[in-house]
Amino acid sequence: MTDSPNVLLVEDDIALASLVDRGLTQRGFRVTRAPSAEAALEITRERRFDTVVSDVRMERMTGLELCERLTLERPDVPVILVTAFGDLDTAIAAIRAGAHDFLPKPFEVEELALRVQRATELHALRVEVKRLRDVQEKPRVDDMIGDSPAMRRVFGLIDRMAATEAPLLVTGETGTGKELVARAVHARSERSKGPFVAINCAAVPENLLESELFGHTRGAFTDAKNARAGLFVEAKRGTLFLDEVGEMPLALQAKLLRVLQERKVRPIGSDREVDVDVRIVSATHRDLESGIADGRFREDLYYRLNVVQIALPPLRERGSDVLVLAHEFLRKVAERSKRPVVGIAADAARKLVAYSWPGNVRELVNAMERAVALAEYDEITVADLPEKVQAFEPKHVLLASDDPSELVSLEEVERRYLLRVVEAVGGNRTRAAEILKVDRKTLYTRLKAYGWRPSEAP
Repeated sequence: MTDSPNVLLVEDDIALASLVDRGLTQRGFRVTRAPSAEAALEITRERRFDTVVSDVRMERMTGLELCERLTLERPDVPVILVTAFGDLDTAIAAIRAGAHDFLPKPFEVEELALRVQRATELHALRVEVKRLRDVQEKPRVDDMIGDSPAMRRVFGLIDRMAATEAPLLVTGETGTGKELVARAVHARSERSKGPFVAINCAAVPENLLESELFGHTRGAFTDAKNARAGLFVEAKRGTLFLDEVGEMPLALQAKLLRVLQERKVRPIGSDREVDVDVRIVSATHRDLESGIADGRFREDLYYRLNVVQIALPPLRERGSDVLVLAHEFLRKVAERSKRPVVGIAADAARKLVAYSWPGNVRELVNAMERAVALAEYDEITVADLPEKVQAFEPKHVLLASDDPSELVSLEEVERRYLLRVVEAVGGNRTRAAEILKVDRKTLYTRLKAYGWRPSEAP
């Protein structure tokens, strides 16, 4: 435990209180003792605690009454009630009083410590959810929002790139918001009065992509009944966004390179060149350097497009941004659909933070739309989340065991770890090499020896 959680222990049995105090302290908790419920109320008005552990049967004010009072005065602090009378009626009364958990005596200190840790994590989530709900001015750039160090760096690069004309390459997994970056750079640049024109190179058939980009004359090919200027010309004095540029066919890559070098386009079927005046922003979810090594992408075009790069982090690496974004999407969806949903319950927030979000922000938007549609209360609960979010359990790679028969060779340890790193970065071998601090050639050689193929990437 990095930060020691503060626990208030309310127990009038001095011997038992000393035993529990010592056990929790040995396990990393900071324990404050109160000999009565009345004393506990006074202490909680002066100090903050992450969890309260209280006996039920005490003189004057009982633990149930204390729990009711704390629920009113400090509703964010979870209360664990402990009693020797572990009957069903007492358990029901504890739940009605607002208790987070109920533990009958006798109990093992280890079991109590586990429940206190879970309650402490719940308290931390409740505090974070409340903070995010209360924050009015969230760090944002246009439609992009986030408070993580990674996104603050992205916002800084956007502002710096807006002041230049240099070609920009935006990289990141699908659904991270690459087009939002391109639009933000355009909106902050001197070209903001010009058009922002976008094309997804993967969505246009190869035989039409050249015409879309460079234009054509009337009759240049079948169905060319009218001349077309092309997107390079349409984006005059503005920004042309080439999304999924890594999917562009090699033959067309050569023509694009020539346009970027000479700032002229020749429409299909024409013998005249047309001057172009555009700022190029391109994007890809692929590892273009790996594409160069595999012969799928031109190296000279890569360096022409990648003068400056902004790498968008996947949602799983953005920490509490998940909750910041979830609340923003919830607000928008609830307002649009006129649903009275205003928040996210702490248990649901825990699930949202734990999930790996392979579809990134796009998947989170979908999850919040579903949750708002299904919500029965004014807060989204775990039951409202997609089934895969509810059932998600983080995966860990086991490299060792206490059973000698399960131990593996050093080569196998390396193989598992290399494959785990490549999987974690979505198959991006360049990024994996940076994490492992080896050159790409060494990584490629080892992956090949282990039988890894690009198609195995998630």
